[in-house]
Amino acid sequence: MTTENSAHASRAEYARRMNRVLNHIEAHLDQPLDGALLADIANFSRFHFHRIFSAWMGETLGSYLRRRRLEKAAFRLSCGSNETVLETALATGFNSGEAFARAFKLRFGCTPSEWRANTPQRIAEQAAGIKRRPGESNPDQVFRNGDQADNGGLEEYGVSCLSFGELTMDVRVIDLPAVRVAYQRFIGPYGPAIGEFWRSTMAPWMESHGLSGATCYGIGYDDPSVTPPDKCRYDACVEVPEGFQASGRADIQTLPGGRYAAARFKGRPAEIANAWTWVTREWLPSSGLQCDDRPCFEMFSAATGMDPVTGEFSCDICIPVRAL
Repeated sequence: MTTENSAHASRAEYARRMNRVLNHIEAHLDQPLDGALLADIANFSRFHFHRIFSAWMGETLGSYLRRRRLEKAAFRLSCGSNETVLETALATGFNSGEAFARAFKLRFGCTPSEWRANTPQRIAEQAAGIKRRPGESNPDQVFRNGDQADNGGLEEYGVSCLSFGELTMDVRVIDLPAVRVAYQRFIGPYGPAIGEFWRSTMAPWMESHGLSGATCYGIGYDDPSVTPPDKCRYDACVEVPEGFQASGRADIQTLPGGRYAAARFKGRPAEIANAWTWVTREWLPSSGLQCDDRPCFEMFSAATGMDPVTGEFSCDICIPVRAL
């Protein structure tokens, strides 16, 4: 193995280990998380783990945990649930409502109750900002063929139609099975860089592993209006069979199954951010449902997601939901 190949393999191994740590943190934000445990998950030295984490992530472990707990709390408060502020605090790893309120106001400049009350205005302002910046959405403008393949076998609970500007989509409430995926993670501002990441990094990897016709999932974990753009996390995922072994920087995870609101999108990639805003601002509040803590994603066919003639992108916008 050449020196260059050896360095690439080493960095890929670091990426896989650190992604496992980040995934564990995300799934256990309501629990104590100490450096020794996380170092063991990453199989790094306990003595050096804090330094490794800071160098890799650009912030200390303590800062990352505090930021993610507050960002998750802000998301939960925005979802329209009947959860009390104290319940939100405990669900995101704070020991008391008072400590949570102080930390929240320091981070966001308002109390948790004010954040919740101002959610409609905040979403409207975000939508207005998206309209002014049509090229800065978060589409998975990846491959360059035809229309979205049919996602048969989904149990549909209901269908409604939405219109937003020139967009028209069906919104279905469906059950999706858990799915095993290989993924590569992008950390940075959402927008055109996401499409470039798919084209230059994920698509060639998929082709080399015989996955060019598989179902893909684009997962944006963070709200760019809350999370600093350079800290936003995005996973480019492709469905893989049981027993598949990832290579390079790719790793394996399971996307949780369950009930989702699925909005069928077909349009210019720059329009998809408007579609996401419409579903969360207009459709969801009137549906009798609310978001839960599973990730939202865009689901599409690798082979047929992008129409090379029209430039239209086709996908299902999937939002995890539960009853109010």
